[in-house]
Amino acid sequence: MASMAAEPRFTVVTLPAYKAEGTLERTIGALPAGTADHLLLVDDASPDGTVGLARRLGIDVRVHDRNRGYGANQKTCYREALDLGATAVVLLHPDYQYDPSAVPALVAPIVAGVADFTFGSRFACAGNPRAGGMPVFRYWGNRFSTVAENLLLGTHFTEMHSGMKAYSRRFFESIPFESYSDDFVFDTEILVAAVVGGFRVQEVAIPTRYTRESSSINVGRSLEYIGRSIEVCWRASGTRRRQRRREAIARPR
Repeated sequence: MASMAAEPRFTVVTLPAYKAEGTLERTIGALPAGTADHLLLVDDASPDGTVGLARRLGIDVRVHDRNRGYGANQKTCYREALDLGATAVVLLHPDYQYDPSAVPALVAPIVAGVADFTFGSRFACAGNPRAGGMPVFRYWGNRFSTVAENLLLGTHFTEMHSGMKAYSRRFFESIPFESYSDDFVFDTEILVAAVVGGFRVQEVAIPTRYTRESSSINVGRSLEYIGRSIEVCWRASGTRRRQRRREAIARPR
């Protein structure tokens, strides 16, 4: 019997950009050679020279006609990556906050077919984000919300608010990501979809690097994001409880 040919790998690294002119070139320069088959930057109506620089660097660019929000930017990233034929899609912030050298470790489980969704955790393997410059309010906000969300979802992740991720094509084709928020809570909604949907999710330990150029939302918006994230997990917790009851009933005695 003839063996089935493996699906060709095509990895698209997506860069959701807003005012990234000062850090974009460093980010791309730190990406290990051979990691990406295609670089795609989506600019959310930046008022600086992000778009011009990206084009000079040879990056494929999409531009929003107005600022639509972080979640909307990701939607465009993923939709366009799928249209390009991506089998693995990476989310890499172009503000140099997340170390691009960690991208191969994120992609490897996707390419190997052992994960549908991977994300970089700054807290895994006894990681200390404070040593990498994470602001105090973000550190404790992340810790508190991660504990609360794990309790609601019945999960054991070390971090639930990473901005560095990789996904399989199958994952995106199985969830309604276009219906999720256009704001920051998009990140929580997509992780909750993975958990509730029973997808294979893996954490990958990554270093933390905060500089004055690193993008960040203010304390007020951070608190709003935490509140909305916990609300999303609370709504999903009922579904998770029903799933666990069904699994318990179906388990052989």
